[in-house]
Amino acid sequence: MQALPTLFVLAVLSFLLVRLAPGSPFASEKELPARTMEMLNRTYGLDDPIPVQFFRYVKGIVLHGDLGPSLKKPGHTVSELIAGALPVSLELGFWALLYALAIGGTLGVVAAARPNGWGDHVAMSAALVGVCVPGFVLGPLLALGFALKLDWFPVVGWDSPADRILPVISLGSIYAAYIARLARGGMLEELSKDYVRTARAKGLSEREVVLKHALRGGVQPVVSFLGPAAAGLLTGAFVVEQIFQIPGMGRIIVNAAMNRDQFLVMGSVLLFGTLLVVFNTVSDLVLAWLNPRVRLRGEAS
Repeated sequence: MQALPTLFVLAVLSFLLVRLAPGSPFASEKELPARTMEMLNRTYGLDDPIPVQFFRYVKGIVLHGDLGPSLKKPGHTVSELIAGALPVSLELGFWALLYALAIGGTLGVVAAARPNGWGDHVAMSAALVGVCVPGFVLGPLLALGFALKLDWFPVVGWDSPADRILPVISLGSIYAAYIARLARGGMLEELSKDYVRTARAKGLSEREVVLKHALRGGVQPVVSFLGPAAAGLLTGAFVVEQIFQIPGMGRIIVNAAMNRDQFLVMGSVLLFGTLLVVFNTVSDLVLAWLNPRVRLRGEAS
């Protein structure tokens, strides 16, 4: 229920920012006659007062699920354009999240198992580098080294499995670094608890102590981070999609913002706001399953 007012505020802000920005969505290199501009504004309802436009837009979404037409691509609706591009962005985000969990989780557990050892130092140094190098820097570097110089991977496209590798690494590396640091902190805290000492006193191997006892509690900070991380992966995909020319939501929303295609901008913003709510809800449910003491109200017994 908290998501409903949040999405409403998001809709208001995105609508106002697009409508109050200077320029017209119908502007072109050749200036259109005033009569033509007037007819276009009337056709799309842009000559009505802003409150009337906004509530008509919200009514269309709530009652009919209609995100409106595209102002720059006549004959196409916002829903059609999003339906064609969203699966690509979701796939990129999914593989990037798996990569971040596999690399970051492994580094965090290895670092916590031997704190202050060489493995800990190497893992945390790699995590520090990952945090400091954003995707818009890492992406061109990977493309230059592994695509243009070594010719190991394609530099653009989204057709074969090889096309996924460089974009996934570019997008997921920074989140792998955060996950590594969170996993290390959670595992160190869990390994210092009494029940872990008891398990060691019973003669269990260190591998059994880490994987069978401490891991479930140690990954809880990572699970809490996954909701915002999943949303961040989708929004961060905009830059990566532009670098590697991937036909996802990144190209659509950037072009829509530059062209003042207001219905497409607002539809994309509301979509990502809704996905953020879904990801956070799933993250909360998984966290409650991992730790029965956590209540969905945010209270602990």
